[in-house]
Amino acid sequence: MILQALCDYYDALAQRGEITPPGWSVAKVSFALDIDEQGELRRVFPLKITAEGSKKEVPQSLRVPEQQKRAVNICANFLCDNSSYFLGIDNKGKPDRTLKCFEDAKVLHRNVLDTVDSPAARAVCAFFDAWQPEQAAEHPILLPYLEEMFKGANLVFSVNGLYAHNDPAIRAAWENSRAASSAGASSGLCLVTGRQAPIARLHPAIKGVQGAQSSGASLVSFNAAAFESFGHEQSDGTGQGLNSPVSEEAAFKYGAALNRLIADREHLQTIGDTAVVFWAEDAEPLNQDIFSCAMFGGTSEVMTDADLRSAVRALAHGDPVDVNGISLDPENRFYVLGLAPNAARLSVRFFLQSTFGRMLSNVQAHYDRLEIVRPAYAANGALPLWRLLNETVNPNSRDKKASPPMAGAVVRAILSGGPYPVALLEQTMLRIRAEQNVTYGRAAILKAFFLKNREFKVPEEVLAVELNDQSNHLPYVLGRLFAVLERVQSAANPGINATIKDKYFNSACATPAAIFPLLTKLSQSHLRKLEGGLKTYFEKMIGDLEGRIHETLPTRMSLADQGTFHLGYYHQVQKFYEKKDKGGNENV
Repeated sequence: MILQALCDYYDALAQRGEITPPGWSVAKVSFALDIDEQGELRRVFPLKITAEGSKKEVPQSLRVPEQQKRAVNICANFLCDNSSYFLGIDNKGKPDRTLKCFEDAKVLHRNVLDTVDSPAARAVCAFFDAWQPEQAAEHPILLPYLEEMFKGANLVFSVNGLYAHNDPAIRAAWENSRAASSAGASSGLCLVTGRQAPIARLHPAIKGVQGAQSSGASLVSFNAAAFESFGHEQSDGTGQGLNSPVSEEAAFKYGAALNRLIADREHLQTIGDTAVVFWAEDAEPLNQDIFSCAMFGGTSEVMTDADLRSAVRALAHGDPVDVNGISLDPENRFYVLGLAPNAARLSVRFFLQSTFGRMLSNVQAHYDRLEIVRPAYAANGALPLWRLLNETVNPNSRDKKASPPMAGAVVRAILSGGPYPVALLEQTMLRIRAEQNVTYGRAAILKAFFLKNREFKVPEEVLAVELNDQSNHLPYVLGRLFAVLERVQSAANPGINATIKDKYFNSACATPAAIFPLLTKLSQSHLRKLEGGLKTYFEKMIGDLEGRIHETLPTRMSLADQGTFHLGYYHQVQKFYEKKDKGGNENV
């Protein structure tokens, strides 16, 4: 299903004229070798450009003949490759192998271009015939650029001011060569298209996934004899891949589409170790813009924040939206794919599909569940996913990323509308215990988790946005009471360095029967230091909370009860920080 969705996306992009045709790909090219019609090297043109939003120079992206997949094997690319193949020199310390690379490139270009009646074709063939790799390292034209070339920079040929790969006769020869090679491939029923076609032995390399090999990793691959079982063995190796046949056309399409998605850094998101890409079935990029802002935060370059929120609400309710003359359909199919590095391959962390409106509805419901009273210093707006996940990370650890499996499970839960993973609750509670700090983000996670995961049976009365001062739910009341006792201590001892929170917070939450009698006794000593209205205010508050306890304090509280304790504590603390109550009186 993943490959089929990517192939459909390729077809939609092709209809819009926004993707390379079969047999072609986009590569990053650093230099052009300018040769005359006799094949003599005249000059080297640097092709690097200044990256947008930075002063750094980066290779230029050019549409070139499709790049071959290679690891340690020698396999030349047509009209776009590195110095090992085009010049026969590098700094890898294996001169014999480098010469073989050059010879392989020479054979490839001779096979494709020998019969082509074009000045550019004759020039390229003449270059490979006349070039002497043994003397290349001292060539005066190359000397200023060798250091950069040895880093693996891609090179192309330029003849009479035009790239050789753009010559019409050469393009036709290349496409004929591809068709001829496909004719020799094993034919079968493609599992993606359902049609008889030449079957791909090797699948395209997917580049740009953080943590994977820089040369590209495989989403689909076969590299052992076991994959040639069930009578698919072939002496020439063409039986490889026949157990799960994907046509060469489908393999090219899904590879081109996926590489395009990953190269789109404006929409690519990295969650933990997972690269997350997303697309609409009709390839309308505005769907990606809206989804990216809604799910991951940020702003849109084509819409104001108000228009964005309005569009998300309308689409989530199933209403079509028109943005700058572009009509967005909530019934449009939408896909989200998470890929994680795994040696030379890619692991599919998750693949989700639904209508665009349903996806946004699930995202909106997630952010509604997260809504909770926030401190004055907290930024307005929804709690973005990256901040939510950061609440589960140890700030003192070297790796500041959330657990990859948990992060992937959270994304799946949000987009599918399913329950949150229990690991999210466990990691949040772990950070609260370790730091003795119920932050805004952690309180929001607890509220959202208990609202969605109803098997934990936390009453909804304590899962409100603000303090529910009428609730008698014991863990919630105990959390509120702890916040009040802490406040009493601080009022009685201004400037105190350590409060009861530093010493008793975790134990009061886990084993209240053992700790609260001690805290109550301490509070009496603190109250005696207070005078007047402040003392009366706290005495009434403590009396009210203690009056809501109608059962024996538990010797140990469950994880859900501890989370509810934290919510009660957080709500009460935020209530203390309210500037004024409804009557205009200052709160303590």
